[in-house]
Amino acid sequence: MVISDSKIIVGITQRIDVFKDRDEVRDALDQRLIQWLLSAGFIPIAIPNTFFCMHSSIALNESILNNWLEYMSPHALILSGGNDIGKYEQRDNTERSLLTWAEANRVPVLGICRGMQMMGVWAGTELVSIKGHVRNRHEITGEINKEVNSFHDFALAKCPQNFSVISKSADGVIEAIRHNKYPWEGWMWHPEREKEFDNYDIKRLRKLFL
Repeated sequence: MVISDSKIIVGITQRIDVFKDRDEVRDALDQRLIQWLLSAGFIPIAIPNTFFCMHSSIALNESILNNWLEYMSPHALILSGGNDIGKYEQRDNTERSLLTWAEANRVPVLGICRGMQMMGVWAGTELVSIKGHVRNRHEITGEINKEVNSFHDFALAKCPQNFSVISKSADGVIEAIRHNKYPWEGWMWHPEREKEFDNYDIKRLRKLFL
C-alpha cells in the first residue's frame, strides 16, 4: 500500500444497509475502496446519507450538506457502488446534490458502477436492464482497453448530455464515460474489487483528481 504525503481529501458516498432484526439502518463502505484510495495516495472521508432527513425539505437538507462540504472541503468525490437507484431516496438525493455541488465548484468526480449510473440519471439519461454483467469478467474497448470485473444488471440507455463514451463492452453496453467540460469520469467496473489493484486504474484516478 502506497501512502503519500498528499493532502488531497476525497469524499466517498456510502451504500445503505437495512438490518430489520436490529432495527438499524446503516451507511456502509467496502474497506477495499478505502484501501484503493490510500494506495493512490489520497485521504478518504465517508459522506453520510443522513443529512437528508425524510421529514425536512430538500432545500434545508441541501443546505446542511453544503455546510458540511464547506467545512470538510473535499478536493474530489467518489460516488461508490451498491444499491439500485430508486431504492433509497436519502442516498439518491445525497448524490444528486453532490453532483450539483461538484458542478458548481468544478470538483473532480469518479462514479463507480451505480455512481456512473447516477451521473447519467442526474444528466437526464435513463437506465435499461441488461443481462450477463453480474459476477462476470469481460473486455472493454475504446479509450480504455482492458479486462474488467462486472457486477451490474442496469446500464445507461444512452450517453448522457455533455458526456462522451470512452469505453464499451462487446455487447454494446456503455462501460465508461467522461464529462466534456469537468474532470468527471464514470466506470462501470469496481477497481477496489480486484485481487490486486490495477496500476492503470490508480494512475487514471490520480490523473483525474490531481
